[in-house]
Amino acid sequence: MPILHTPLTFRSGLTIANRTVLAPMTNLQSLADGSLGDAELVWLRRRALDGFGLIETCAAFVSADGQGWPGELGVHSDAMVPGLTRLATELHRAGAPAFVQLFHGGARAAEAIIGRPWSASEIAGDPANPRAATEDDIHGTIRAFAAAAKRAKEAGFAGVEIHGAHGYLPCQFLSRVQNTRTDGYGGSYEGRSRFLREVTRAVRAAVGHDFVVGVRVSLEDFGQAVGMDLDEGLTLAKELADDGAEFLHASLWDASRMTTKRPEFHGISLLREALPRDVRIIAAGKIWSRADADAALERGADAVALGRVAVAHPAWPKASIEAAYAPAAPPFTPETLRAADLSEAFVNYMKRWKGFVA
Repeated sequence: MPILHTPLTFRSGLTIANRTVLAPMTNLQSLADGSLGDAELVWLRRRALDGFGLIETCAAFVSADGQGWPGELGVHSDAMVPGLTRLATELHRAGAPAFVQLFHGGARAAEAIIGRPWSASEIAGDPANPRAATEDDIHGTIRAFAAAAKRAKEAGFAGVEIHGAHGYLPCQFLSRVQNTRTDGYGGSYEGRSRFLREVTRAVRAAVGHDFVVGVRVSLEDFGQAVGMDLDEGLTLAKELADDGAEFLHASLWDASRMTTKRPEFHGISLLREALPRDVRIIAAGKIWSRADADAALERGADAVALGRVAVAHPAWPKASIEAAYAPAAPPFTPETLRAADLSEAFVNYMKRWKGFVA
């Protein structure tokens, strides 16, 4: 049996049937107040039924001032728990455990929904004109992450992933460019990493040790993640493991590329060397074929997270039992995507990805 199709056990005891993970995907399919939308459930349940070993929800905002876009799933209040319980229950029945991705947009929160956003600091040139966080903002948001994780556990999810990548709030604190604070949450690496580390510790304390906690990280600059340093990222990964993270989700954007700072090394291999063996690595970034997945596992990943390929190919886990499996590439017709259980809102969202929708 290829490694991809063997079980994987996390430190807290959860075992998943195989090493294919549905990556957290923005899809705009929830309701205006953050409640679960039926279309969200249908999309995720289809991937569970079609063989993914683990399902991750889309980014779910932990507090009202962190919502990133309309139609985003919420985990910010107890009013969300019935819908979250329904989602966790249906995914479990469909055959896959599920994690909630915990999210705060910071400067990238939706101004049209929340008003003026805030970040670690004011960010020069940022059109959203975020204000600098107060200590109340910081401590309140740490508590909000912890409370959201507790709701996810109460709802029946198997774990949570703290979104510390892609230029969202934790990434803004980590950034050597965007974080210009001069107090204990800025300046040195220790100050800039403090927010994410305190979030991780608070989440772990809130859920205990029988529940999976992990963090998604950007090791280097890409897209909205700016001011990231590879060596700081590797140090952070080790410290997050000490803080209670039992997996790191490496968002590489292209899992075939070597690192920019140290081009003789691959990010997955460096992470594997930095982390204890029982801290799992999930790798993401343009993994499309079975060969792509095998390459990530050979470099030291324990599982692969599939995003765009899972949008069009929900049965990827079953099909990839064949070593030569290479699914059709985009563009895809709207009809093909609807047949894969995307709602009209999700189909329209995917039109923003150049060349994805015919």
